[in-house]
Amino acid sequence: MPLRFPDGYATEAEVITFDGLADGREHLLLALGDWRGALERDGVAPLVRPHSECLTGDVFGSERCDCGPQLREAVERIADEGGFLLYLRQEGRGIGLYAKLDAYALQDAGLDTYEANLALGHGEDERDYTSAAQMLRAVGVDRIRLLSNNPDKAAQLGALGVAVEERVPTAVHLSASNANYLRTKRDHTAHTIDLPAA
Repeated sequence: MPLRFPDGYATEAEVITFDGLADGREHLLLALGDWRGALERDGVAPLVRPHSECLTGDVFGSERCDCGPQLREAVERIADEGGFLLYLRQEGRGIGLYAKLDAYALQDAGLDTYEANLALGHGEDERDYTSAAQMLRAVGVDRIRLLSNNPDKAAQLGALGVAVEERVPTAVHLSASNANYLRTKRDHTAHTIDLPAA
């Protein structure tokens, strides 16, 4: 599948679909760059990003989060090295699109992103990476270099039998609209985000 981003960056991905994943959802694995070579390299695990679907950020360019810029960055970095982007259908940390939009309204009223989820009767983060581990094993991957700022992804994948040999942080995609969101992720759930002093 040819990919082109709004800034003009273009590449190609082989898209792999799955049957029988643990959660029954339609997740995608995008194999990028020399991914076959990445599987055969001695000593260096392939670069992998599990990316949670974010319709508002990935498609519409919402600046309330950093999802769209992280997706764009991840595709280029993985294509350069060869590896995999897992596009996981777990919008709003697993609570769904409509609930995420309701959470936005609560954030506008003063709650942070985690408090808003709880106020709606959801968990702070309902994502489960069992399907991600299944997807990786299906293409022969049992060890990775994880492109993510989220320590929970590393912990869950490790517990599911995927060895995370290195955590590779993404860049910081800071804007006036997402500063509080990024600060909350850093302070509340120990995301690796190097933000300037407030």
